[in-house]
Amino acid sequence: MHTKNQSSVLLVTPPFTQLNTPYPATMYLKGYLNTLAISSYQVDLSLETFLQLFHSTSLKSIFDSFTETHDWNHELSAIIFRNKYHYYTKIDSVLLFLQGKNPTLAHSIVKRNFLPEGPRFENIEDLSWAFGEMGIQDMAKHLATLFLEDIGDFIKNEVDDDFGFSRYAERISRTATDFSPLHDALQTKDTVVTKILERLILEYVVEIKPRFVCITAPFPGNVFSAFFIAKTIKQNFPDILCILGGGYVNTELRSVYDERVFQYFDYLTLDDGETPLRKIIEFHQKGKSIPEFKRTFLSGDKGVLYENNTPDFDVAQRDVGTPDYENLKLDQYISVLEVLNPMHRKWSDGRWNKLTLAHGCYWGKCSFCDVSLDYIARYEPVDAKILCDRIEKIIDQTGNTGFHFVDEAAPPALMRDVAIEILRRGLQVSWWTNIRFEKSFTRDLCKLLAASGCIAVTGGLEVASDRLLEMMKKGVTVRQVANVASNFTQSDILVHAYLMYGFPTQTAQETIDSMEIVRQMLESGIIQSGFWHQFAMTAHSPVGLDPKAYNVVKSGPEFLGFADNDLFHDDPEGADHESFSEGLRISLHNYMSGAGFELPLQDWFDFTVPKTKIPKNFIKGSILNILEEPKPHQWVIWLGGDIMFENINKMEPGEQVEVVVYTLHQPIRFSASYLIMSKLKSYFCVLTPSSPHFSLTKVQNFKEFWEAETMETPFEEFISSYLLYNLRLCGLVFV
Repeated sequence: MHTKNQSSVLLVTPPFTQLNTPYPATMYLKGYLNTLAISSYQVDLSLETFLQLFHSTSLKSIFDSFTETHDWNHELSAIIFRNKYHYYTKIDSVLLFLQGKNPTLAHSIVKRNFLPEGPRFENIEDLSWAFGEMGIQDMAKHLATLFLEDIGDFIKNEVDDDFGFSRYAERISRTATDFSPLHDALQTKDTVVTKILERLILEYVVEIKPRFVCITAPFPGNVFSAFFIAKTIKQNFPDILCILGGGYVNTELRSVYDERVFQYFDYLTLDDGETPLRKIIEFHQKGKSIPEFKRTFLSGDKGVLYENNTPDFDVAQRDVGTPDYENLKLDQYISVLEVLNPMHRKWSDGRWNKLTLAHGCYWGKCSFCDVSLDYIARYEPVDAKILCDRIEKIIDQTGNTGFHFVDEAAPPALMRDVAIEILRRGLQVSWWTNIRFEKSFTRDLCKLLAASGCIAVTGGLEVASDRLLEMMKKGVTVRQVANVASNFTQSDILVHAYLMYGFPTQTAQETIDSMEIVRQMLESGIIQSGFWHQFAMTAHSPVGLDPKAYNVVKSGPEFLGFADNDLFHDDPEGADHESFSEGLRISLHNYMSGAGFELPLQDWFDFTVPKTKIPKNFIKGSILNILEEPKPHQWVIWLGGDIMFENINKMEPGEQVEVVVYTLHQPIRFSASYLIMSKLKSYFCVLTPSSPHFSLTKVQNFKEFWEAETMETPFEEFISSYLLYNLRLCGLVFV
């Protein structure tokens, strides 16, 4: 139990975001406020609201509000209601299990006679193919998740149609050009969720007594709750200043002019929140006669004002401090297993510490992305040593060694440097991040990343069409993506591909050809996971800023003073994109399950589609499977284990010796010159990150060592030799 204390700033995450790990915005701000010696307290009301809603007392109250003769909105609700006793009496023990506190319950859950099985259980007759005989914990987690989803469906269908596990009232805030629907809902909406939320926020405000309440709204599914929290505070504590920031504000509210917004919030801040928040606090604590603000909306005598009049720059990434997890109830987050896809579960299963390698995107050119906004446009990496200092501090605080680097696209060179520093410090971590499939990710770099703890990457294959990839300014080709994905996969790093359909001018032929590319990639095993989404035009992307250049026509919506980001458009040259949605979704689900590869693509659609023009072995033929030749500027790293020699007592001078390299899996044996290998063995101490003698060494330095030791062969011959090939198999990498 965390002890609450009075703090000048209360940082709030509203319902609903992830339930398995805290959203990072408040931790980032708290870490920065620590550097200013400003006291703060953070609370994840997404988690706490959920835990109070999915509790035996709340569920019993919900079920008791219905009668046996109730006219159900959804016929399947009656099934759940008939088993209401089993739902509200078992929910507490199930949540303890999903929090990792009651693992032995798994044995009862997998018997399939402990939990009531509602509509969500209809399609799981045989789970042995997924979990086998030993996967009891995972199987139980999946069944327990379905149990929760049945309850969630009941709540959504019969109690509050705005409920969702990772969103709340999202429909009100999506494409909300007019503030009126949200404003009206805030006056009238009275549900079990709002009652819990009201009770929680008042409890925290009373105990902490903050001067400022900072609320993050990262997604449309948080916006209603963010405004409801501010409304509750203003009604009860009108002197408290409420500040709204986060991803939704940064993308949707950059042109806001509806004064009603400021009945709820005193300030809206854009982009990085550190300097805007500091300037607001300074203004109210120091009482400057001429206020200075950074990217801040507020209400004035003549309506909504936008102030950006301070000379202060944004805080450098090296100075923002270490994300601080204090106050968060880390032992109460739940791990759920919604789908069996190994990549999807990383978003919902397990506690991941969040950290950013670099601000913005080092590429920053993709035409569908918000490249005109600060969170993409301003690229600023952090030094690898500072990042690893932060990793160590976060591990000490949370006791958790799993990290999700939440970059827009993690820079390959910085990933390399962080990986080397992780290995140098001997940190035992698991991490994953988002990347671009660029050629910098060689086989050797992927091996290094895997050795440092990288377990998965996500990246945008997008349309899988070279014409459209060029039009997107993605900077990759389909063949390049295939080779990079293969490099990651061969290093035992899971690969998830973001897939897009409906990009401007995309034809039916290109959609089907993209689908075939994805089919081949999954069948060949170079990617293991993917997700199709339809292209959406946004106001801050190159397509949204200049639709004519992409041969599309903006068709709305009319901006009425609140959100201005999602744009409607007509694509006269493109296909009927919406019609492909279901076929793409169902086929991908089957491909990821290892099924349906042999079926004609036409079988996934209920209308006629073109035959693919992609050759059957296009992807296999695209994968080069080569080790790139070392370049003089690259670092040389030894990831292999101990090197031993066999039968050297019987060896004649100049003879070959049997070399054994001990790897994590099995010893690798090969023959080589004892003279060369004995000198290399000694030199490899310098190339081993965990060695006290480690020093970053470039290929050029390696060449100088080789020539200084007067080896038997010229360095140029060594580079193309069978000996080097063997050493690279054992763990010598050039990055």
